This record gives sequence, structure tokens and C-alpha cells, in this order.
Amino acid sequence: MKKIIFIIFVLIIPPAISAEQIYILDFKKTLNESIAGKKAQKSFKNILEKGIKKINDQQKKNKEEENKIISQKKVLSSEEYKKKVSSLRKKVSNLNVERQKLLEQVASKRKKAKAELLKVLNPIITNYMKEKNIKVILDKRSVLMADSNLDVTDEVLKILNDKVKSLNID
Repeated sequence: MKKIIFIIFVLIIPPAISAEQIYILDFKKTLNESIAGKKAQKSFKNILEKGIKKINDQQKKNKEEENKIISQKKVLSSEEYKKKVSSLRKKVSNLNVERQKLLEQVASKRKKAKAELLKVLNPIITNYMKEKNIKVILDKRSVLMADSNLDVTDEVLKILNDKVKSLNID
């Protein structure tokens, strides 16, 4: 039964959609190289850099504290030493949690920005398809080979840049 459906699909569908009506679009390029996409990427990079700098500074302080505790090991009582080591471990653990939260926060913002950009991009592509009488646009990643003349990425990117200058990523 599946073979029959496949044969019908192969024989009937191709004549209905001619090669002139099928184009490709590089969604990844469109999202990453649009003005709004670049601004969002820059914002995410700044958030990460600030967060990582803060975490690295705290790691240095923890390392200094560790060295101080090690140097005081013979002077401190066993109980005091254990308390200080336990306190340091807690700080290190909290720092790891903070790092994970930072990464999750940026990932969440990236996901939200991508969804917002796609929400704006879909009507643009739909209108472009109507204007150019295009029946199908495929993502470039899904296409094994195609003539470069069938790539409409730059045209759609230009329209997107004209319509959207930035995203609300907060």
C-alpha cells in the first residue's frame, strides 16, 4: 500500500509543481545575519561576557581563599579547618549553580528571540511567495544540491531588514 501511495505521489505531484516554483532559503543565515538577529546575538554575547567575568572573578577569590585555608591548616583547629573548607565548598557549589543559571538564561533568551524573529519572518515569506508566484520554499539545509539562482535568501533578508530593526529579548 505504501509503495502505491509513493508511486502516485511521484507521478502526480511533480507535474503539478514545476521547478520554476520551488526555491530555497537559508533560514540560519536569515536569522543570524539580519539586523535584528545580529543585535540579539551581540546582546547575548554581552550578557555572557559580563556573567562569565563575574564568575571568573569569584573563582579567583575562591582560589585565594583556598590557598589561605591551606596555609593555615597547621594553625587552625581541626573543627575550624573543616568549617572553612565546608564554607569554601559551598561557595564553589553556588558558583557552579550561578554559571548554570547564566547559561540557561541566555539559552532561554535565544530561544525567545528566535521565535519572535520567526513570527515576523513567516508573513514576510508568505507575501514574498505570493508576489513571486512561488509554490514551495525549502530550507537550504534540507536540499542536497540546487542551482544558486534558486536561492532567495538575500532577497528575503533584505525585506526582513527593512521591516525589523531589533527584537525585544527581555
